[in-house]
Amino acid sequence: MPQRVEIRIRGAVPGEVAERLGLRASEPTTDTILRGPIADRPALYGVLDRLRSSGHELVEVRRLPNRVEPRP
Repeated sequence: MPQRVEIRIRGAVPGEVAERLGLRASEPTTDTILRGPIADRPALYGVLDRLRSSGHELVEVRRLPNRVEPRP
């Protein structure tokens, strides 16, 4: 099951970059917060590497609780 994560980046990250990574971006104030599912640890490292190689400064990475879907 994919794990939900929150990645905080210093400055703005264009929405299309977040979409290509499979994440949603908040409206940046001083930092942009990217949230979404990540398949596994190698996938997370891949996302972080792509952000770093694009010149973005990583501030924080957090695992979020998985959402529990209500039963019908």
